[in-house]
Amino acid sequence: MTSPTEELFGSGSATGRLMARLDWAATPLGPVQSWPQSLRAAVRIVLSSRYPMLLLWGEQFTQLYNDAYSALIGDKHPGALGDDVRTTLAEGWDVLAPLIHDAMATGVASWVPALQLLLDRSGYREEAYFSVSHAPARDDDGRTVGVFTVCSEVTEQVVGERRLGLLRDLSVRGDGRTVDVTSTCARLVEAIGGHRLDVPFAAIYLREGSALHRVACTGDGPVAAVLPDVVVDGDPAWGLWAAGGGATTEVHGVAQWMTLPAGAFDEPVATAVALPLPSAEADQPLGVLVAGVSPSRALDEAYRSFFHLLAQQVAVAMRNARAYEEERRRAEALAELDRVKTSFFTNVSHEFRTPLTLMLGPLTDALADERHPLPPEQRERVDTARRNATRLLTLVNSLLTFSSLEAGRARSRAQQVDLPELTAELAGVFRSAVERAGLRLEVDCPPLPRPVALDPANWERIVTNLLSNALKHTFVGRISVGLHAHPTELRLTVADTGMGIAEEEMPRLFERFHRVDGARSRSHEGTGIGLALVGELARLEGGDVRVDSRLGRGSTFTVALPWSALHRGTDDTVAASDLGDTARAVAQEASGWLADPVRPESAEEGSPGTLPDDGRGVRILVADDNADMRAYLARLLTAQGWRVDTVGNGRQALDAIRRDPPDLVLTDVMMPEVDGFALVRTLRGQPDTRALPVVVLSARAGADAAVEGLDLGADDYVVKPFTAADLVARVRATLEGARRRLRTPDAEDGRPEPPRSTRPISAAPSPAPPATGPVEASSAGAAMDSTPSLTGTAEATPAGAATGSSPSLTDTAEAGAAADPAAAAARTMDGAMSDVAPAVPGQPVAGPRRAAAPAGAPTTVQVPNGHGTASVVDTGWSYPSEATSASAMRRDVRTSLEALHVHPDVVQDLLLAASEAFNNAVEHAQQPTRPEVRVQLQVGAGTARLTVRDFGTWRDRRSAMDRGRGATLMNAFGDVRLMSTASGTTVTIERRLTDDQG
Repeated sequence: MTSPTEELFGSGSATGRLMARLDWAATPLGPVQSWPQSLRAAVRIVLSSRYPMLLLWGEQFTQLYNDAYSALIGDKHPGALGDDVRTTLAEGWDVLAPLIHDAMATGVASWVPALQLLLDRSGYREEAYFSVSHAPARDDDGRTVGVFTVCSEVTEQVVGERRLGLLRDLSVRGDGRTVDVTSTCARLVEAIGGHRLDVPFAAIYLREGSALHRVACTGDGPVAAVLPDVVVDGDPAWGLWAAGGGATTEVHGVAQWMTLPAGAFDEPVATAVALPLPSAEADQPLGVLVAGVSPSRALDEAYRSFFHLLAQQVAVAMRNARAYEEERRRAEALAELDRVKTSFFTNVSHEFRTPLTLMLGPLTDALADERHPLPPEQRERVDTARRNATRLLTLVNSLLTFSSLEAGRARSRAQQVDLPELTAELAGVFRSAVERAGLRLEVDCPPLPRPVALDPANWERIVTNLLSNALKHTFVGRISVGLHAHPTELRLTVADTGMGIAEEEMPRLFERFHRVDGARSRSHEGTGIGLALVGELARLEGGDVRVDSRLGRGSTFTVALPWSALHRGTDDTVAASDLGDTARAVAQEASGWLADPVRPESAEEGSPGTLPDDGRGVRILVADDNADMRAYLARLLTAQGWRVDTVGNGRQALDAIRRDPPDLVLTDVMMPEVDGFALVRTLRGQPDTRALPVVVLSARAGADAAVEGLDLGADDYVVKPFTAADLVARVRATLEGARRRLRTPDAEDGRPEPPRSTRPISAAPSPAPPATGPVEASSAGAAMDSTPSLTGTAEATPAGAATGSSPSLTDTAEAGAAADPAAAAARTMDGAMSDVAPAVPGQPVAGPRRAAAPAGAPTTVQVPNGHGTASVVDTGWSYPSEATSASAMRRDVRTSLEALHVHPDVVQDLLLAASEAFNNAVEHAQQPTRPEVRVQLQVGAGTARLTVRDFGTWRDRRSAMDRGRGATLMNAFGDVRLMSTASGTTVTIERRLTDDQG
């Protein structure tokens, strides 16, 4: 039979079984048999609940609770059963007592969320949080004799939210956007210092070289006193060095070094952790975070995880701060560069104005001088100079304005102005150019309802730049200018039916120096600041600029000025007629974009332009998008007796060449639609124009630009500015080189042989002529390495040459056996072409002391073998020692190599190396005994050898290998050797061919 005790506590729970075995008679409640029904009922309620419940009964607050509650009090269970709660929870009674007494006194239940209690349930005084309810418990008579306590622990939630708050504060304090790394560290520890319940103290160490340096810590008291300032290799203090290597370290016994009350109940800190601050390299942390552990919380997995998150957050802030510092340094460097550039532009622009004034003044005076009028031809030249000086002044003024805007020095000098009249006048300046372009100009500027004031000079630049931009990019339709009043603002609109702007280009449209790649335009000229200047000036006047555009449909630019920005300044009204100089200069420049597709310029009667053996007058096609440059080049070339056609871009040039091929093309590089390089590429890619001579003009100086042009197949590359004599000489040299090729036996049909022809240069080998006879072309046959050295021939022949005899093969071989190839080539060329004055053009080179060949004329050296026949390709040329001869040399060498099926890449490499060697010979040979440069080409046995020989003393006698960029360029394309003697310098370049060549 079940006893009353077993019946009451027989719920099957562990706590119920403990309560059943307890001697209740020894407690204030007495034996179970004496308990009132109300107490028995209350016990059954507590034991049957799965929620933590505590029943306090009687004046001694005797405790009865269930399994769920036992887990909350930890080590106090099971001793708390039947004991006074004031004893069990003595450390927290001060907090609980008011709640319990209130429930018993009032009979009203209470609810307290997240109540903080101090609990000693795990061997230390612990900070804990509970959501708790206290309700009265009544006896059989209805009197309140106890309290029902229902509670749940929320410690993890409360502490977790608090720790998240610290991480949030760190993200705000450590954003790194406004401070440097050191300041960021100080802000981080300051944020940590506001959360001492979780992190009693903290310090940050950063790696500097091989040491860790403390850069910040919470407070200046005991923490700063005990933490080391610097930690070096192997220092065990605080586990900092180990953490600096990537290992998290726990530091115990902190209370031995400092007394720092902390935690929920101000107890001394006993433990700390040292954590690495992770970086991109796992074994190289940024530094170390030292953090104190709260004495009120156990260092469990959750706490450790929080510290790792804390270290990661600090590391992120550090990386952000460093990135910001780097970005700020870059921004400061860029700002300094920008400031220097602006200052440079300002200074240079001001410096330009003085010489421009001294140019424009006399030029204008000369044109206006009625007492001493200029002849028509001189007037045209002076007018060209004046127009371009005016254009340069406009550019200088734009740069000055832009630099002032960037530097913040620009000011708007507002004046009363009749804005509709001024706008219409400025638009009218462009009418002639617009109508010449076949477009309509529509102007709609009705009177305004109120007077306005702004800077008229700024307005002139705005209108002028927008109209110039519209004319440059509009080819059919119209350009419209409108000025209209709106309720809140005044709007200027410039609309066109031009090419439109791609959507992806719109965000950068008003950036300085930005150009839309591939946009069709009438000219490539300009600085790229026009629209940027419009935007800056509009903002200076208090407004802004907007654009609406569709690709292929046109664009509309709108400058909007609020009325509030237009009521300022003086009462002085500026007349429209007082302005317009800038607009007239820009409109005049724009007129130069409107060239006729092909414009012929005839040579003067009787001028000596036709070259010998030509049979017809030379015709040159000039392609340039600048009208003044076209006119200047046409005058320059027609003065030489050449007929000249002019076009405005590469596409027009291609059309003109297809209709009637000229004798030479002179083209600019920067042109709209098809530029100069694309023109050369197209001509060289078509069989019927492959041999057409092309000279490229460009403002792009430097070897890279020249190499690019020559690499595409241009015959010469002329950098602006150039002298008239230099340009004429280089054009003439290119024409003469083309004519020499026209006269070669290969040109049977009377047309120049295309440079990329695959037909061999020479015929079959022929018997060797007498030494005194004319020099004939050698033929390709035996391998070069299997024949006697050219050095041997030259060494053995001086005496023989005088008597007309020929050296034996044995003498030749012996003489050449120990010869240096570079010296051999020099002596060979000396033997092949003696120091007698040049022969008459067209005459054979003969005699024991042969004359040097005319410029570019081929000469050959005979190499006897056992059969008495020439056995290697061995061709040479002689050129005047002038830079203009380089193009003829390149053409001759290219023709010879391509006729032997030499691979195009090898041809190009040899041409670039030969050009550098030739230019060095012209530049460095001082006081030459012969005003010529000789070039020799030998091809055989899988090798091509080029030898360049001059007859002067070099100003720089160091090895070519040490001479810098030119030598580096030559060495990149072949094996280079240099031999300097008293009589001159010889450069030999050897290049291996592919297996199926030579």
